[in-house]
Amino acid sequence: MNDTIRTHTAPAPVGAYPHARRIGELLFLSGIGPRTPGSNAIPGNLLDADGKLADHDIVAQTRQVFANVRAVLEASGARWEDLVDVTVFLTDMARDFKAYNAVWAEYFPDPAKAPCRTTLGITALPTPIAIELKCIARVCAD
Repeated sequence: MNDTIRTHTAPAPVGAYPHARRIGELLFLSGIGPRTPGSNAIPGNLLDADGKLADHDIVAQTRQVFANVRAVLEASGARWEDLVDVTVFLTDMARDFKAYNAVWAEYFPDPAKAPCRTTLGITALPTPIAIELKCIARVCAD
């Protein structure tokens, strides 16, 4: 089975790609950021008088990106518990990792049941966001 997934319950992709693609029992999610579905607002971003990014709240962005991932999973017939691998991109590893990691622990309190995870520090993302997730989940056959 090869299915392309798009959903209105998550923010639209910022390029010409789907939210996810299912191949057999594996679900590959495109990179998902913390934009709010419908408005594309970015929670926790503080803009200066010129409209440039002055600060961000990684906790607010982490909670929103997790909600967006959950929306794509559910639209694909998967659940949060079906995540098997997550790659996390942070634009300010030194500043944000500790707070991000604390939110992760709220959503995945048992490390034995948490997905595998890799966290990378990068210099920028395509929109003014501080975090993006790339996920793989297992979806049981219908």
